[in-house]
Amino acid sequence: MPKQIILAAHFPGVNNTTVWSDPRSGSQIEFSSFEHLARTAERGKFDFFFLAEGLRLREQRGLIHDLDVVGRPDTLTVLTALAAVTTHLGLAGTLNATFHEPYELARQLATLDHLSGGRAAWNVVTSHGAFFGENFRRGGFLDHADRYRRAGEFIEAARTLWDSDGGDFAITSSQFDIKGRFGVPRSPQGRPVVLQAGDSSEGRDLAARYADAIFSRHHKLDDAQQFYRDVKDRLPAYGRNRDSLKIIPGVSYVLGDTDADAQEKAHHIRRQQVTPQTAILLLEQLWNQDLSAYDPEGPLPAVDPVLDEADTIIKGRAGMFPDRLKTANEWRALAEAKKLSIRDLVIEVTGRQNFIGTPDRVASLLNEYVQTDACDGFILVPHLTPAGLDDFVDQVVPLLQERGVFRTSYESSTLRANLGLA
Repeated sequence: MPKQIILAAHFPGVNNTTVWSDPRSGSQIEFSSFEHLARTAERGKFDFFFLAEGLRLREQRGLIHDLDVVGRPDTLTVLTALAAVTTHLGLAGTLNATFHEPYELARQLATLDHLSGGRAAWNVVTSHGAFFGENFRRGGFLDHADRYRRAGEFIEAARTLWDSDGGDFAITSSQFDIKGRFGVPRSPQGRPVVLQAGDSSEGRDLAARYADAIFSRHHKLDDAQQFYRDVKDRLPAYGRNRDSLKIIPGVSYVLGDTDADAQEKAHHIRRQQVTPQTAILLLEQLWNQDLSAYDPEGPLPAVDPVLDEADTIIKGRAGMFPDRLKTANEWRALAEAKKLSIRDLVIEVTGRQNFIGTPDRVASLLNEYVQTDACDGFILVPHLTPAGLDDFVDQVVPLLQERGVFRTSYESSTLRANLGLA
C-alpha cells in the first residue's frame, strides 16, 4: 500500500514569497483572509493550517523591512477564531520557547485543543539575539546551546503539565523551577502536536527526541532524502520508531495548462516576488552593508562583504550565511558564468518554486517525493493571500485522491490521529 501524503497550508506573510502587487492579493491581517485559506484547506481535506509569527518587525538599515507585515495579529487568537469556522483542520502556530513560559503557553495550547476538539499544534522555535529580547521584560538573549537546552526543557515541562490532567505538578531543571496545579484537564488528543523547524545538528536532535513533525527546508530530491534518513536514523536513540516523526518540507508550486505554460507563469511570479528593490535588500543581507546606490539590473559589487557578525545590517532575521565571503564568491562565479544581473542572480539563488507543471505533473512529483522517502508530506506556501491555494485544491488534490495517496474524507476528529501519530 502506498504511503499517504500529509498536506498542510501555510499562511504566507513575512517573506518574499507573497506577491504583494498582484490585484488578487488581499489583506494579511483581516480575519477574512485567514478564514478563506483555512476553509479552502479543509475543503481539500488538508491535515492542518500553519501560521508563522514574528516577535518583532525586522529592520534593515535602521528602517522597518519592506517585506514585513505591520500589525500581524497574535497567533493563538487567530487560531482560536479559526477553530470556530472549521471542524477537522488542524491548527498549528509558531510560538517561541525562548521568551514564553511553560505554564502560560501549555495552558493556552491545551485550551485551544479543547476548543477545537483536539486540533492544536505547536511549532517550537527559539530566538537569537537581544533584538527580540528588548520586547520582553527579561530582555537579553540566550547563547545558541542554551536556547536549545531551554527549548528541550520547555517541551518537557509542557508535557508534564499536559499529562498532569489538571493535577499538581513540580518541575525543576536548569531553566525552570515551578510548581502548582495545572488548570486544564487532559486535552482531546492527549497532547497538542509538536512541530519543530531547526536544521542544525542540535535542532535535528531536539526534533528526534520531542517533535511529532519537522517543518523542513530541504526541497531537492537527493538532499531531502539525505535529511529524511539522517533524522529518522536518530529516532531509535530516543526509543522512538520511524513513523513517530513526520517530515514535512515547506514548498511552493505553480500550475499551468501545459508544462511550458507553468514555466512561463513561474518566471513571471519570480519577477514579481523579487522586485528591483527586493533584490537589493536581499543582496545587502549577504554583503552586510548599504547597497542602495547599486543598479539592480547591473553587476554584483566588486567590494567584499562586511564580516562583522556582531553588527548586521538586518535585525530580526536568523543568520543565513555562515561564511559570507565564500557565499559571495560563489554568487560572483554564478553571475559571471550565466551573465546575471543582481536581480537575476537573486532570483536564481533564492528560488522558492519547487513544483512547476500541469496538475498531473505536480501530483506525480509530490507523490514521488513521498514514496521515495524524501518526506512524508508538504506544507504548501502559496504566493497569493488568501486565494493562492484554491487552484491546488481544485486541480491537484483530486489527482492525488485518484492515485490512492490522499484521503477523500477525514479519518478522525483529532489532528494527531489524522497524521497517523500515537
